[in-house]
Parts: sequence; C-alpha cells; structure tokens
Amino acid sequence: MVKFIHLADCHLGGWRQEELQELNFLSFQAAIKRSIEECPDFILIAGDLFDSAYPPIEILKRTFAEFKKIKDANIPVFLIAGSHDFSASGKTFLDVLEHAGFCKNIEDFETTEDGTHKLKPVIYRDVAIFGFPGRKSGMEIDELKKSDFDSVHQTTIFMLHTTIKDVVGTIPMDSIEKTTLPLADYYALGHIHKRFETQEKNSVFAYPGPTFPNNFQELADLNHGSFNIVKLENGKTQTQNIQLPLKEVVFLEIKLENALIATDKVISEIDKIELNNKILLLKLTGTLTQGKTGDINFETIENFVKKKNIYSFLRNISSLKVRESEIDVSIEDTENIEEEILKSYVEKNPGDFNKFMPQLMDALSIEKNEDEKSTIFEKRLIDELKKVLDLQETI
Repeated sequence: MVKFIHLADCHLGGWRQEELQELNFLSFQAAIKRSIEECPDFILIAGDLFDSAYPPIEILKRTFAEFKKIKDANIPVFLIAGSHDFSASGKTFLDVLEHAGFCKNIEDFETTEDGTHKLKPVIYRDVAIFGFPGRKSGMEIDELKKSDFDSVHQTTIFMLHTTIKDVVGTIPMDSIEKTTLPLADYYALGHIHKRFETQEKNSVFAYPGPTFPNNFQELADLNHGSFNIVKLENGKTQTQNIQLPLKEVVFLEIKLENALIATDKVISEIDKIELNNKILLLKLTGTLTQGKTGDINFETIENFVKKKNIYSFLRNISSLKVRESEIDVSIEDTENIEEEILKSYVEKNPGDFNKFMPQLMDALSIEKNEDEKSTIFEKRLIDELKKVLDLQETI
C-alpha cells in the first residue's frame, strides 16, 4: 500500500490584502502540519506553490521553514511548476528549494525526432511518478498531446498542471481529453481551483482544490482550502479530501436600485450579521435607477464593518450597473426596447454602417463564461464580429 499527500495551487504570496495573504500561508501551514501527522510515503505538489516565479522574500523564508519541517520528518516532496511559478527562462525559486534538498522537481523528458516527449519517472518504492509542468495560457496542452511515458510500471502516478475536459464541461476553454493522456493509476492534477474527482476504468483524476482560495469568487464558492490524502493498493485508489476551514466566510449579496440611499441600506443589512473574526464578502448587484456608483459611500461602510471586529472585508461591484439614459425611449413592451433604442439611434445618426447594428448588438451581447480565459473569450467575440462585418483578417 502506498499513501501520499496531494497538494496543488497554494499560490503563496498571491493576495494583496495583508490579512488574506497571512491566512493563505496559515492554511498552507495547516496542510503541511496535517500532512506530516499522516506519515505519508511522500508529498506531491501539482504546481503553483508560489503565485509567481519570484515571490516576496518573506514568503520564501517562511516557505523554507515549512519545507524544513517536512525534511526533518523524512518525507520526500515531489513537485512541478504551475502556470504561475513557471518561468520561460527555466529559473524559478523552485530550483532554490530543490538545491537546498527540500524537494525534487520531477519534470524530465526527452523529445524524439518525431516531436514526441518521452517522460521519465522518479521511482520511489516501486511507484513511478511522472510530471509535466503548467505553462502560461494553457500552452502545455498541445505539448501534453505529444507526450508519453518512456516506460511501463505496475503503479504509476502522473502529476500535471492543466485542465481536463471533464472539469470545464461545455465552457469553451482550452482543455485536454483525459483519455488522450498516458495511462496512470492516479492523476495528481493542479490548475483548476475546485475540488473535483472523476474516474476512467481504474484511473482516478483528481483536483484537490487550492490550499486557500485565491480571489473573491473562489472564497464565495469554496470558503476555504483543501488537499487530498491518497492510498493506492492492489490497483485500487482511495482518496480523502481534507478541508482547511480556518476562518468562517460570510457571503452577502444586496440588490440596489437607488444609490442615494444605498449606503444606509448596505449598513442595515450588514448590521444583522455576526461578523466577529470572520471574512465578509459583499456583492452589490442590480441596476441603479437613481444616482451613480460614486454616491455609495464605501468608506463609511468599511468603517462600520471594522467596528464589528471583522477579520477581512472584500467587496465586489462588477454586477452593479447604471441605467443608460442618453436616448429617450417611451415603450411599454420591454422585450422590444433594444429595437426601439436602435431605431432612435439610426434616425439621429444616419449612415451606411447602420445596417450592421442589429447583428453587432447580438454579437456584443455574448457573455464571458465562468472559468473561460480572457484570451479565449476575446477570440470568440472577435470571430463573431468578423462574421457580422464579413471580414477575414482585418480585425
């Protein structure tokens, strides 16, 4: 029986807010403490240990201290670079950790004449561990399609930092079909910040989730970090996802219409909640029919929140809109309001280009899918605009 820890997406140094950067590290520290207590055969870190290839010096010092604890416990650590701590130059602080004897970066392959990458494993107690790093903007996917193992072993783990098709579903983003990957017993995945597991015959594909959420939406969705404890025995895989709930997260969504009274409304809603030593996520939504976003006194709101002895406060106003009022339209049927606005615009601004307006409005109404990369969304949008304008390579 082989027992190991699967960590991914620690993103140490990733938060701008000082208290959340601290909580991020404390969550990583808790994961290391629990990992050592489990006495595993080894620990895997599937990319993005750091949020950048060159993390702050204080983060480095504290990370080295945690790795020393692991080394003192005689537990090997195998890792790969992720899309954040990867460097095109090939030099990152992962190398410093490795040279200090704290871990081993298992990326190792040779490229044959036909372009195939032959991956070489690290062998540990009859377990073959292969690794392939992440790249910026999903550039590792095409390389993975050309990759294979250089040898066959009874027990195989493949650690990689990428996106498999199963986890994104119908979202149009770069991903790889899991069945195109070389055959392994356990795929120790990183990159997607969610807890996810699927199985194909006797192979298990697992994302353990980040050791701490890395942005507002992740905090709302996940609340806290996690990692996996994995056992492999007689061709069977058993996983246990360990949660790391260090602080309680409170998500508050408030729909607004009148910005002139919004400050009092928000404070009134917050006052109903016990927030001592908790993280408050405030999301403001709706369409402002009176006033504008600048009329909401966020300083007053933040001062009120601090009085409730909160640990951290984040706000999100990306879904808060202001009603457009440049064109006067009198209409009872709201389903036809866009048509009426367009008609009013065309009457005031005659020109040949107006024939494209309805199709352009439809094209520009395309929304960015959840987890869809900005570059993919932009390409999809531009392709639609090209079709409308009957252009080939102009845009």
